[in-house]
Amino acid sequence: MARRRKGRAVTGILVLDKPVGPSSNQTLQRVRHLFQAAKAGHTGNLDPLASGVLPICLGEATKLSQFLLDSNKAYKATVSFGIKTTTGDSEGQVLAEKAAGTLMADQVMAALTSFIGEFDQTPPMYSALKVDGQPLYKLARQGKEVERKARRIEIHSLEMTSFLPGSVATSDIRVSCSKGTYIRTLSEDIAESLGLPGHMSALRRTESGPFDLAQAISLDTLVDTAEKEGAESLDQFLIDPEIAVGHLERVEVSSSAAFYLKQGQAVLVRNAPLSGMVRIAEATGPFLGIGVILDDGRVAPKRLFV
Repeated sequence: MARRRKGRAVTGILVLDKPVGPSSNQTLQRVRHLFQAAKAGHTGNLDPLASGVLPICLGEATKLSQFLLDSNKAYKATVSFGIKTTTGDSEGQVLAEKAAGTLMADQVMAALTSFIGEFDQTPPMYSALKVDGQPLYKLARQGKEVERKARRIEIHSLEMTSFLPGSVATSDIRVSCSKGTYIRTLSEDIAESLGLPGHMSALRRTESGPFDLAQAISLDTLVDTAEKEGAESLDQFLIDPEIAVGHLERVEVSSSAAFYLKQGQAVLVRNAPLSGMVRIAEATGPFLGIGVILDDGRVAPKRLFV
């Protein structure tokens, strides 16, 4: 018999404004503890030095985590020109230095345009990406470097919002990109294209899929609310999980069809799409989960909520 998870069977998505300092997993465990939730999962790592949008799925909403992992992201970042570090960010040791005093704002803006579009990017050693079950950053800390396969990414938009000249020049940028894009690597590549060493000195995620900073709740707010009103009071901050898959076409089924779907059986739904995945809801009831259109036109369950 499977062991019952301890905690509340709370379901929903929390859009957290992750603070600088803790890892994504440390933040997740803190949130799970505050909610006293039986089950929780985050939807894409943010480095300890990074802040911003970190959607956390609670309960049945964890079944939708992959959709958020696969979604587009947006960031505000600061690129420092003149210093390259071991980690690609401000926490690493200095590897190379070169004065950037002659760098001008228009040169940076021109360089940014060359990075818009699709191209291959090699993940950095200091990343949570796993090779043979080991996170790369653990190998990097041991002084090891392993071959990493380049991955196809896409930069949808890239703009400079400010520039501060100097021997170590800095530029604030806005990036909209596909999943799996490493902004540290992008920062290094932008600097290299200008003939300079460089690194990412600050990072804030502003969007993850359908969620943005306007919806985000700070960890301090959660702690304060939980201390004053208890764990159940935090449920007010949860967002309907269906929003996470709002890009999928919605099909509504009768209560009898919903019964068969919950038994793992495919059902025929009038006016359903011809192919692909759909979000399913009862016509007069709740969101049920995700389904897929079979070749014969029936809707089969894929990830249903209990």
